[in-house]
Amino acid sequence: MHRALPALAAVALLATGCASRGSARQVQDDLAGLHADVSELRHSYEVSARELARMMEELRALDARNAELQAAIREQGAEAARLRARLDAAEQELRETRTLIASPPPVGAPAPPAAAPAPAPRPDTLHPDGAEPAYNAALVLFRAREHGQAVLDLLDFIAKYPEHLLAPNAQYWIGEAYYLQRDYRQALVEFERVVDMAPASPKAADALLKMGLSYTNLRENSRAQQAWQRVVRDYPATESAGKARALLRAHAARRP
Repeated sequence: MHRALPALAAVALLATGCASRGSARQVQDDLAGLHADVSELRHSYEVSARELARMMEELRALDARNAELQAAIREQGAEAARLRARLDAAEQELRETRTLIASPPPVGAPAPPAAAPAPAPRPDTLHPDGAEPAYNAALVLFRAREHGQAVLDLLDFIAKYPEHLLAPNAQYWIGEAYYLQRDYRQALVEFERVVDMAPASPKAADALLKMGLSYTNLRENSRAQQAWQRVVRDYPATESAGKARALLRAHAARRP
């Protein structure tokens, strides 16, 4: 561009008829230099444009990679949460199973007739392949507050494995799902099924305790007390019996 002004001046001289042959040659040289400068500038612009396009492409690639990494981090977090829920469910199941095996039948629980004892369930119905994973998966849904699907899966578990040791537990969680949704009438029906299904199961005491709470929410306090009295009478050594005693004392204290 430094040659542009002399070249323009020379063009002006030629236009006025004042330029000599030497100055005309100078003008031609300056014009050639100007063309060279323009070509150099055009080449520099093209190089810069290509470099900018390359940098923009690298930036887009980095953005895409960052998005992939963020998605991978979110997926890993979700997978960790799922694994934790499965671990919690497995630990809960293990505790419940140990309690079920170790706890003796509660006082007052009906015993099978001596003359015609019920046949022992086959091992493959007590611990069939796929039963515990199905139970755990339903509990994961329950703890994720997907109560509708959890109830369906628990019902399916009971239908497939009615003699399984965890069948009463599955029935209890069905009642709990309705209780958490404040459908106390249906919760009462489901909790009563736990007691009917396995009166010697620790879950029967838990179900009776929750029946009392369901009656309380329905403002049927006398029936609530009857349910808790049944817990204390039939399952005196359970944790639910201790809670029932405390609830009975609290209700008695509120009486005028």
